[in-house]
This record gives sequence, structure tokens and C-alpha cells, in this order.
Amino acid sequence: MPPTSSADVVTRELRGKVLLVTIDHAPVNALSADVRRGLLAAIEAADADHAAEAVLIVGAGRNFIAGADIREFGKPPVPPSLPDVCNRIEACTKPVIAAIHGAALGGGLEVALAAHYRLAVEGAKLGLPEVQLGLLPGAGGTQRTPRLIGAQAALDLILSGRHIGAKEALALGLIDRMGESGDALAEGLAYVHELLAVHAPVRRTRDATALSDRAASLAAAAKAREETAKKSRGLFSPLKIVEAVEAAIEQPFDEGLKLERKLFLQCIDSPQRAGLIHAFFAEREVLKAPETRDAKPRALDSIGVVGGGTMGAGIAVAVLDAGLPVTMIERDDASLARGRAHVEKVYDGLIAKGRLTAEKKAAILARWSGSTSYDALAHADLVIEAVFEDLGVKKAVFAELDRVCKPGAVLATNTSYLDIDAIAASISRAADVIGLHFFSPANIMKLLEVVVPRQVSADVVATAFELAKKLRKTPVRAGVCDGFIGNRLLAVYRAAADAMMEDGASPYQIDAAVRAFGFPMGPFRVIDLAGGDIGWATRKRRAATRNPNARYVQIADRLCERGWFGQKTGRGFYLYPEGSRSGVPDPEVEAIIDAERQRAGVTPRNFTDEEIMRRYMAALVNEGANVVHEGIALRPLDVDVTLLYGYGFPRYRGGPMKYADMVGLPAILADIREFAKEDPLFWQASPLLVDLVARGADFASLNQAG
Repeated sequence: MPPTSSADVVTRELRGKVLLVTIDHAPVNALSADVRRGLLAAIEAADADHAAEAVLIVGAGRNFIAGADIREFGKPPVPPSLPDVCNRIEACTKPVIAAIHGAALGGGLEVALAAHYRLAVEGAKLGLPEVQLGLLPGAGGTQRTPRLIGAQAALDLILSGRHIGAKEALALGLIDRMGESGDALAEGLAYVHELLAVHAPVRRTRDATALSDRAASLAAAAKAREETAKKSRGLFSPLKIVEAVEAAIEQPFDEGLKLERKLFLQCIDSPQRAGLIHAFFAEREVLKAPETRDAKPRALDSIGVVGGGTMGAGIAVAVLDAGLPVTMIERDDASLARGRAHVEKVYDGLIAKGRLTAEKKAAILARWSGSTSYDALAHADLVIEAVFEDLGVKKAVFAELDRVCKPGAVLATNTSYLDIDAIAASISRAADVIGLHFFSPANIMKLLEVVVPRQVSADVVATAFELAKKLRKTPVRAGVCDGFIGNRLLAVYRAAADAMMEDGASPYQIDAAVRAFGFPMGPFRVIDLAGGDIGWATRKRRAATRNPNARYVQIADRLCERGWFGQKTGRGFYLYPEGSRSGVPDPEVEAIIDAERQRAGVTPRNFTDEEIMRRYMAALVNEGANVVHEGIALRPLDVDVTLLYGYGFPRYRGGPMKYADMVGLPAILADIREFAKEDPLFWQASPLLVDLVARGADFASLNQAG
């Protein structure tokens, strides 16, 4: 049975002169109401007990305190509040020492900051990651941290949400001592006895003086405000964090705490918080695929990569970064040399930025080997094919893998669109074949679509998820169809954008509207970045199966016919003069668009930015519903995570399906039915969307069912 009271999860024991307070709330010592009550009671007891001369707070298990109890998210607050607990810890009349191991994150670090002295051992992780949930530290974190380590260091820590280790925490002044062993209890007790021996006083963080240079502190805050306004475009909580830290600089502690609480509650009420918390839970939920529940992953000690182009090299780097050896296969020595050069270029870039040493690069590349013979893959546990996007070419590669790879080797294809069932059926070991769709650049992008063909063995799927974990990727399970989850949706919302462009909106207005919505870039700039020839090849491949009655906008084809493929050719939808990466609008493109409108018999009309986004999002949500309805995605949240991690969907909106729930499914369906009056073939409402609206349900209900 789980603990049912504060006495169960926070225990106290007098060890000589030290009241040892232990938080034992499995699995991560989250700050539940019982933990908060227990901490409060322990401090009250310490103040009342003449035998206790100091208090030592430690965590049982793997962590000090990993943060808030996520089970309380969205529920009415239960007293005592964490700010009250932290204030009571700080007000204790006897020295309170926090001994940190494992995670001290969010409220966990705020508890430690309220203590009078802090020690951390090797392996500890400290941080205030609330910004990632659309919040700010709400229990004194924005007031105590800058007073302790200065405005600039505090703003960096809180705005980034990053975790730091014990060594960095010591260098910053966030902790007072780093324990020599990994035993936080033993180190903590030794530290307390040292402090008692020298009659160390109660030392409250609220009185720390790192903000004494007011001018420098205000300058740091002003710089952070300027950078945050640019970097965190559209986000609510980052500028509130800056405001709270400015209060720490300019106001007395108690006044700063009041403002922090006010700003915290504003963040709680922000719709961005709902989106960010959905994203937080969704990225954990996608790790649960049916095949991974009981199946055990196969070995992953040696990886092969077929193809040394941009994608193959990126995959190789991701594998090397995970500490695994890579064997790269290319068709000839020159191609293999280029493949290695692509890999080296990534590491040379890191060296140029001071993030890697030449010695470290050499050690990493010692795990790389290359060959022009498939026989070099004879001992590989998993091989990833990353060659040209052509079914015949890929089948030829898999025939070779079938010939040389050992029994039980996992054979993966990195195809973006092609039929993996057809690839699997072409060899003698279909149960070993799976899709691993990486996103470019493969060593940076977090999304990995794990595409599950009909005949695959469950342990192969489990192995793919295990590989994703080793590569620090976020895996999403997808079924087999043209484009899987992500690229299938991309084709539809790009078609909606193309139709609006032909109907009268310029590509530049559409891009600006999509960017204002929160995407890092609009669809036409994305085409230019990826290369217009890639989509052109896909359109030509699909031409034979395209519905002859479906609307087909030819504007992008006209650009490709001129060799305007985007950045790499100096022009696409945008002009890129003298190697510019940002691009400027091109009057010749607008002339081509006008000519195409005339050819298609379209009388252009004006669109507002809101109309653009209603169509763009309705197309995306409707196809997302189809993908779930057909079982290509397990749940709506799988669609959300795919778009968040692979396509730049704004995280604070939670993903397209969460966004639809927040807007209201009836409104989305009404838009689709309105747009269908112009183009009934494209705007066919998904049966799932129609059913959910009829039942008064939403996509979230399907996430829970899944």
C-alpha cells in the first residue's frame, strides 16, 4: 500500500544533536501534500526540541526531491503551500542543512535554497525547470536564487530550465560543499557536525548579498529581458521570470515573494501552461507502445549504417554520440570518404565552437569504420539503411543485408514515405524489418518515428525503442502508410497552404501568419530549406495514383522546372542573394503565381492571417484525426509529439490535437464544413472528428483510453 500520511513519507529521528529528516515518497520524493505537511511538522518539532541543535534534510532512494507531485497538476491546491513550507524552513531558529543526491529540481531545489546550508554529492542534478511547463519557480526560487548566486547566473539557470551538476553548483555558489563520496547521508552528518563544532549560525538565503551591486544586477536583467523577448517569442512565462528577478533586485524580500506569487498564479492561468503540461506528459506516454510491454529488446552493441549522405552521416553521428561503434557502407571509396567527411564536419563544427576537443573527436571516430563491402556488416546487431528514396534501390540494399547479416540482426529502413511492408516482404526475414524514420539533421532532431510493419516481431519494436533511448531520441510508434504520421500530415497542410496561395494569399503572408502562430518558420521557407526537388520527386512519384478530381496546385512545380530548389540553388520561393540564409521575397515568384492563377481560372481574393491559420490548422487537425482513426497513430498524443519534435509545432500549444481540444472540436468541424463548400473533396471531415463532436467528447478522452 502507498503511504497515506505525512508521518509515513517524512520521518524524523534524533541522532545525537541532529534531527535527521528523511523524505521517503517513492518513486522520486515528489512534493505531495503529505511531504509538505511532514516537512512543516519536522521543522516545528526541531524548534520545540531542546535536544536538537541542527536539522539535516535528506532524501531516501535515488533523489533528494525531484520536484512537484505531477499527480496534483490541475487540481485545487492542498495546504500547506510550498512557499509556506520553504519560509518556515528558512525561519527555523536552528541551522538547517540540505544534503542533496540525485535530483533536486523545481520545488526540490527551492526547499534546499530555503535551508541555511547546502551540500551535494557527485551525480546530483540541480535545476529550476518550471519554465518548460509554462511556469516560474513559485516558492521563492526567483527571489532566493539571485540573492545567492547573482542575477545573471540565476536568470541563466531559471530561463534555460537546465540541470546542473554538483561541481557547477559549487562554482556558482548554489551549494556550500561538494561531498567526496556518493553517500549524502554520511556526508551530510559529517558536515552538520563540523558546523556545530564551530557554532555556525543560522544563515538565511533571503539575507544573501549577491545582488549588492545593484547597477550590474539591473544591467544583467535588462540584457536577459532583451534576449528573452527575441528567443522566447510568443511564450508567456519567460518574461514573467525576468520580472520576478528584477523584483529580487529592486524590492525587499517579502515584497519580491508577493510579486513572485502573483506572477506564478498568472502563469498557472495561462493557456500555455495547459499546452506545455500536455506536451510534458505526452512525451512520456509515447514511450508506451503495445509491443514494448512484454518483449525484451535484442542486443545493441554494434550498429551498421548503409549510406554516407547527409542523413546517413547524421545517423552515424547520433550513434557515435551514444557511445556505440558504427560501420558505414558506401558503394565506392570516394563515396565512403565523403561519408566520413560528413561525419567529421559535425565534430569539427563542435571543436570550432569550443564544445569538443580534438582528442575527444579522435576517440569518437575510433568507433567509426567504413567499407565498400556489405560483408563488413556480418556481426552488426542492427543496420539502418539510409540510401536514395527509391523502392527498388532500397530493396536491393535489403537483399544484400539479408545475405550478409547474422540471424537476429534488426534491419531498419530510414525511408520517409515508402512501403516498409513491401521492403520486408522482399527478403527472407520480414520479422526483423522495421522503419526508423530519422529527421534531418539526424544527430540533432529529437523525433524518431518507429514504423511498425505487419510482420515485424515484437522484440524488434522493443529494440527500436531501446535504440531511441540510447540515442536520446523521442520515439513515436507509427503504422505503415505513405508518409507515416508526420509526412502524411505535412502533405495535407502543405496542400492547404498551396490552395490558399493559388486563391490569393502570397507565400510570404502565409509564412508570416504561420510564424506568428508559433512555428519557427512557415511552409514555403521550410520547402526552400529542405530543397524543393525533394517534394517535387514525391509529387511525381504519386502522380499516377493521384485522384484526377483532386485539386493540384502547380506553382511549386513551375519553380522546380526552373531549377529553383531553395537555399542550395540561391532561389526557391525566396531569393537568397550571395549565399544568404534568410531569404527575401521574389517578385518573379509572385509573377509566376499570378500566371498560374490565370491558367487555373482563379480570381484571387484577400485572406486575413486568422483565415490562413484557421484553414492551416483545420487541415492539420482533420488529417491527424484520420491518422488516429486508421490506427496509423495509436493515440492523438502520438500525433502531437510527432508535430512538436519533428515539425516545429509550438510546444506551448501542446500539439495540433491538444490545440483542437482547447479551441473546441465543434469549431474545427464547423470550419471544415464551411471550407468544404469550395472544395468538398479536400475538406472531407474525418469520421473520428464527426463522431467525437456528436458524442461531446474530445481527443484527450482517446489519450486516456489508449
